[in-house]
Amino acid sequence: MKTKTIRLKNRPVGVPKPGDFELVTQELPGLSQGEILLEASYISVDPYLRGKMSGTKEPRFELGQPITSKLIARVVESRNPHFRSGDYVSDYLLWQEFQIAGGSGLTKIDPHQAPLPAYLGVLGITGLSAYLPLLDYGQPKPGETLVVSGAAGAVGSIAGQIGKILGCRVVGIVGSEEKAELVKEKFGFDQAVNYRGSNDLNAAIASACPHGVDLYFDNVGGPISEAVIANINPYGRIIVCGAISNYNETTPALSPSLLPLVVYKFLRIQGFLIADFSSRFPQALNQLHEWLQQGKITYSETIVQGFENLPNAFIGLFEGLNQGKMIVEI
Repeated sequence: MKTKTIRLKNRPVGVPKPGDFELVTQELPGLSQGEILLEASYISVDPYLRGKMSGTKEPRFELGQPITSKLIARVVESRNPHFRSGDYVSDYLLWQEFQIAGGSGLTKIDPHQAPLPAYLGVLGITGLSAYLPLLDYGQPKPGETLVVSGAAGAVGSIAGQIGKILGCRVVGIVGSEEKAELVKEKFGFDQAVNYRGSNDLNAAIASACPHGVDLYFDNVGGPISEAVIANINPYGRIIVCGAISNYNETTPALSPSLLPLVVYKFLRIQGFLIADFSSRFPQALNQLHEWLQQGKITYSETIVQGFENLPNAFIGLFEGLNQGKMIVEI
């Protein structure tokens, strides 16, 4: 049978362009014993993929090869005793409509427990990236002020809600008034700052955080993070989840001016690799699912229709077109 696939054609320079990708059709071989045929249902597009396209993150994507990300697929045909036709599975797989897998690494998911896209978001790596680093490295305490950048995004919106559950006052940094209302009304943030609507971001953050910032969950980096850190309290904690503002830069962005603050304010800055927490994924996912069922957390999704629109959905991440998780439905 034939399948469509999306490959990396060029290494992007600056913001990715549609021409950096190519859509091709290829022939799939027949199934061998132990293999299964998968049909993609939902594909996750995430900012971290940008680094793998330019080669700054390993393993990098090779030119002329399909892109890989987390996706949900339906088993169409199985010659593997552990899977049957109609099962839904999730794993890091190719940007292809159909593909053959051996079964290793695939996780079965139950569409009756939660909507399928949720397993790419709040009940997947997105939720884990908010929950585990925030609790382990941030150690939020009741009454503290937590600031989240990229607060209307997939990880940021969940991190802020977890902060509220744990008793923090939560302030979100967003890029529009619409997103400011979203994080307050839907996600329960106490305050939101629209960085695009402020002439003095330092002052705007100071106004939103009259007692300073105790904990910062950073999804964007750049000038936004500099403004937040300028308002951080002594012994503040900074969790660096991402730096989407820098992903398309052609030269490294350094902030040596912040180093004295780290010394004088006794700050702790922590990056992380979510795979390092893998032994605790089941416990964390159980907690997230419980909070979801209890209505203590909710989520937003931006779902784009059509396999061919995968590149445009990915590019849209860097144009701020998503609210919550960006997912392509096939």
